[in-house]
Amino acid sequence: MDAFTTLTGIAAPLPMANVDTDKIIPARFLKTIARTGLGKSLFANLRYREDGSENPDFVLNQEPYRQAEILIAHENFGCGSSREHAPWALLDFGIRCVIAPDFADIFHNNSFKNGILPVRLPRAVCDQLMEDAKLGANARITVDLQEQVVVRPNGEKIPFEIDPLRRHLLLNGLDDIGQTMQRAPAIDGFEAKQRAAQPWLYR
Repeated sequence: MDAFTTLTGIAAPLPMANVDTDKIIPARFLKTIARTGLGKSLFANLRYREDGSENPDFVLNQEPYRQAEILIAHENFGCGSSREHAPWALLDFGIRCVIAPDFADIFHNNSFKNGILPVRLPRAVCDQLMEDAKLGANARITVDLQEQVVVRPNGEKIPFEIDPLRRHLLLNGLDDIGQTMQRAPAIDGFEAKQRAAQPWLYR
């Protein structure tokens, strides 16, 4: 998993509440267990018309938001079913941070496990950031996980809270497997002792 330290990028405004995981990645795209290739299906029902052509009114089909790395939304982002494909699709599109007043718990947890930083900020602040984002490519927003601040284009720093362990894991790019591999010497030592004491277990 790629570490998350400081991200400065284009933010896409999505002024919608209760964006569920079926909006993020519709169920018909869940046939794969691969984490790549899902970005083209992100928000498919909003991004594309019935004939498969792009919906020009949807923000991610507009410049400069095709290159968005930050998404700003309203309350209860990621509600609905507990599909891990939702953060996979966001990440594959290029989004590393979602800012919203609050998140559904399972989506919140899945985001951290996949290298996406979910930032909780009050609705009024999210609305301010959306107005900033509407200014386009020249109004980049910075998310500094080390300092735990979101920096507006005007330089204002907005602090946010995050669980210390999750902050540590993101800063160091550690998912569940990465955490386990940090214990590799202890695991190898245990196996060596067990192999000597109970060799039949390894036949």
